[in-house]
Amino acid sequence: MPSDFRNDWWGKASAGAILGLGLAFSLIGLYAYLGPGGINAPGGRYSLMRYLEVSVWIAVFGFCFLFRSGRAAWAWLGAANLLAFAAMFACRFYFFA
Repeated sequence: MPSDFRNDWWGKASAGAILGLGLAFSLIGLYAYLGPGGINAPGGRYSLMRYLEVSVWIAVFGFCFLFRSGRAAWAWLGAANLLAFAAMFACRFYFFA
């Protein structure tokens, strides 16, 4: 049984947990800015965004085990985080300033 465990699962799991959380935050932030009503939507969507954030994080964490190695998971999720946070900050400071 212990021989079935692959050493790169720690890298994949840590990438999914750490970078997956950042990716979930940034994607939900993009939804907050670009979704219906924008960031200042009347009535608020905060509970919806909290539930979506957990769902996105779980999905990213699950899909991170499809990468070939932990290094690839860190690289791809890191690049996705950079793009998503750049888009979110562009929405915040450029489009909705």
